[in-house]
This record gives sequence, C-alpha cells and structure tokens, in this order.
Amino acid sequence: MFGGSSDPSPSVGDRFGQLFGSKSQAVGEKPPDPAINELACPPVNIRAGASTFAVGLPGKPATGSDLRYQATITRTARDCTRVGDQINARIGIQGRVITGPAGNPPTVEVPLRVAVVQGGVTEKTIATKVYRTTVELSDAGNVAFSLVAEDLAYPIPPGNTGDSYIFYIGFDPQALTPEPKPVKRKKK
Repeated sequence: MFGGSSDPSPSVGDRFGQLFGSKSQAVGEKPPDPAINELACPPVNIRAGASTFAVGLPGKPATGSDLRYQATITRTARDCTRVGDQINARIGIQGRVITGPAGNPPTVEVPLRVAVVQGGVTEKTIATKVYRTTVELSDAGNVAFSLVAEDLAYPIPPGNTGDSYIFYIGFDPQALTPEPKPVKRKKK
C-alpha cells in the first residue's frame, strides 16, 4: 500500500481512472487528440451556464446565507464503442457537493443531462438523456460524487460529420420536477 491509508476501498478518482484510463480529463483541460482513437469519440464539454447546481432554502435564491448546497463538475471522461450501426457511449462525470450556511439535508439528488450534439452555426441535438445520482452529505460539508452514464447510444454519423460532434454535459434542475401528466380529453 502506498501512503498511510489503511482503507482498502478505492477512491472516487481511482474508480474513475479504472473505468476510463487515460480518457478522463479535468475540467478546463484540453481533450485528448481524437486521431489517437480508431473510433472518433467526441470530446466532452460542459454546457455554458450548467456547470454548477445551487439549491437554496425553499422560496429563496441560492445565494449568501440562504444557500443549502452547491454541486460542481470537476472531471469528465468518455468511451465510445461501435455496435452495429450505432455508437454506444459511456460518459463519466465527477464532481463535488459543498454544503452552504443554510444547512444541508442528509442526501441530495443531483440531476445531470448528457447530450450528443452536432456543432456548427446551428447546433443539432442527436441524442439526450437525463441522469440522477444521489449523494450522501456528511458533516465535512465537501463530498465527491461520480456518475457513469452507460446507456447513451446514437447512430453512427454519416461521412465526416462525426468530427463536429460534442458530448455536452451539465446540471439540469428541471429534471427533478416530475413530467406533467398528459391531459385527458373527453370524447363528445
């Protein structure tokens, strides 16, 4: 064992590295060169405005002394596999939840969205999916979390259009609200 830790369980970072090897990157780090991969696996970017998820006291903005907790994304990874005429992607997301001055619940649900987008002047969403992960908060007030989205699939891009594909990730607070039920219309 290296270091003085007697805890045999791997850390969140160790598990992340085992899943994705060198395909993970810290936020803000340049993505690996896609030419190294035989299959073009799009880079992961955090969607503008979706890099943090702050929750305040009920009915109050998540600022100052009303902040209960805030989640941030710290590291991402991706892995793509060709299966028939589709690409199956695994997207890894690591982050932290930090408690605020307004106190924190014992667990929080963190909503994340992963999307495959064809970049360009007019972006085109190819596939999108919402994921939720539950994070147990401790008295320490700073807890790591990780999520691996393993079931995102999309059609193999035609020609070289795959070069413009991007995996966008980010927090999606709307994913926590239940979907509205369809309105049943009465037959006349």
